[in-house]
Amino acid sequence: MERPGAGAINSNECENVSREEEMSEEFEADAMDSLKDMPFATIDIKDDCEITDAPHINLERSKENERISKDQIKKRKKKQKGYQPNYFLSIPITNKEITRGIKILQNAILQQDERLAKAMTSDGSFHITLLVMQLLNEDEVNLGIGALLELKPFVEEILQGKELILPFQGVDTFGNQVGFVKLAEGHHINPLLEIAEAAKRTFQEKGFMAGENRSFKPHLTFMKLSRTPWLRRKGVKKIDPKFYEKFISHTFGEEMVHRIDLCSMLKKKQSNGYYHCESSIVIGKRPIGLQDLIREALRRERMGLQSKVKQIKELLLKPETQARIRRELLEGRPASSRPGGDPGDRVLQAPPRTPGPERGHATGHDCSARS
Repeated sequence: MERPGAGAINSNECENVSREEEMSEEFEADAMDSLKDMPFATIDIKDDCEITDAPHINLERSKENERISKDQIKKRKKKQKGYQPNYFLSIPITNKEITRGIKILQNAILQQDERLAKAMTSDGSFHITLLVMQLLNEDEVNLGIGALLELKPFVEEILQGKELILPFQGVDTFGNQVGFVKLAEGHHINPLLEIAEAAKRTFQEKGFMAGENRSFKPHLTFMKLSRTPWLRRKGVKKIDPKFYEKFISHTFGEEMVHRIDLCSMLKKKQSNGYYHCESSIVIGKRPIGLQDLIREALRRERMGLQSKVKQIKELLLKPETQARIRRELLEGRPASSRPGGDPGDRVLQAPPRTPGPERGHATGHDCSARS
């Protein structure tokens, strides 16, 4: 039997190599198939509870909302391949019944595998993601705030004065990688999808890279294995369905949507565990809570200032206004400094002489000296 030459591979080795390649391709195909159905699967919104900061309201932001220029839009299209969202629209979950139920679920999973602690969504961070986007700098953040404010009338038109209540029931996963509480079926689904579509349209019309190719599937994430990549080396490669089997049909509660926030994925979180919030719009007739009252007041003030700035700009651009400004500026300047003024027009005069005592008369000081 002849030995294969140097660099050659025998038939058994060929079969082994081809079998390994087929297994590798099948694994990659399965992984890609599982990711196809995962909305925002490649996006990891940071929510480590130790990264916190007190909320602050930036009142120094630009008061004017302008569209991004065509050149910027062209640049964005070139960068489409490197699209990495860093901001998102969030519907915060504030119902304590829901958050309490999620904590019970998380604790039940940790009792079975405590290594998953870092994979859990932290307190205060529970939310539904409406839209993800990329905002590259503070100017774009300001434009994003303007887009969010423009979204409010569309939301009001969709809801027609009705409350949007979201019931949560049951647990599921995306490819055994992302665990989430399911949104129950019902008449609330259509208006929520319409709001998400209106948000996507509003931000894309501003020239922002926003949204995903996958269809929007609202869900409430409670854990992600992507937060703990080191566990793969320890054999934890998926969320075992046995961990949450007792919660498959569990009713977590209802959330009345009262706010939509523009949040950062990367900036430090607030002291309550919620994401850094750039701006918010209040949904419904009455704001709920002190923070909502403050946000609504700031929103109205911002809109009023934007309107005033626009009016001032339009007024300053009018020819009669510019002519009046020039006339008033010239009237307050000396003749020599006016256009066409002649320095010779000024008459030089000697400074007035201070009157002194007449000859032969003594001053009061002299009189007192003589006496």
